[in-house]
Amino acid sequence: MKLFDAAAVTARLPWSGLIEAIEALFRQGADVPQRQALPIPVPGGEDGTLLLMPAWIGGDSIGVKAVTFFPGNTAKGLSTISAAYLMFDGATGAILGAMDGDAITVRRTAATSAAAAKALARGDARHLLVIGTGQLGPNMAAAHAAVRSYDRIEIYGRTAEKAVAVVDALAAEGVVARVCENLEASIRAADVISACTSATRPVIPGAWLKPGCHLDLVGAFKADMREADDDAILRATLFVDARAGALLSGDLAQPLAAGVISEASIAADFAALVRGEHPGRRSADEITLFKSVGNAIEDLAAGRLILNR
Repeated sequence: MKLFDAAAVTARLPWSGLIEAIEALFRQGADVPQRQALPIPVPGGEDGTLLLMPAWIGGDSIGVKAVTFFPGNTAKGLSTISAAYLMFDGATGAILGAMDGDAITVRRTAATSAAAAKALARGDARHLLVIGTGQLGPNMAAAHAAVRSYDRIEIYGRTAEKAVAVVDALAAEGVVARVCENLEASIRAADVISACTSATRPVIPGAWLKPGCHLDLVGAFKADMREADDDAILRATLFVDARAGALLSGDLAQPLAAGVISEASIAADFAALVRGEHPGRRSADEITLFKSVGNAIEDLAAGRLILNR
């Protein structure tokens, strides 16, 4: 069994190669059971969640990720997400590798969003706004910058110091970004908005979205979380990474429960986009929205790429 720490995972998952691997596996398909989300009580604090996400290609490979999400860690200065990923031989069941799941999660999540933006954002998009300064923040900006040349990349966080830290981390990777000083003004101006927060109330009002923008919602994966309001959901053409998981996220589950939208409001999933079964953006003024909650196919694509490299 091979062991891959965070540095090794990152080195083996360059943006271009990872984006291509994810697109290819969504086109090919894999067996992906419904992920399990198990509540973990935390006496005296916010409850945590244990996610189990398996996927496999018979005769080829098997992967399973175990993820913990503890929102109370933010106040302690600790990461809210921890994960491990195991790869097995799909023909014999023999274990092949154990990998840092945090690094896989942030890389594949950002890569999937960037791949979706290739299909959904306007070709002349030049202004990227990333909302969120956690683990995903710098990765989202770097991944989006890998598929398109942006003239302006802004980072917004509730704490200015954290936004500065993300800007500095991006500079070390050769990505030029700046701190967003006015969230409303930047949302109104941005061509692509990528949100990766732990918000439980919307931070993106639909009234602020300009015609033709692309909205990438990543953070709100539970039913009680929310990044965009009902107006944003109604104004946009909706796309998801995978329907079953995305419909459980607050950004879609809440307006579904309220009757604001129906399941038929989802235009297509990511597999349909990469297979050419849906054309993606249809007009320059169309607002597109990609809701991502993470899919085990993305992890499997990353795990296979790590082993094969």
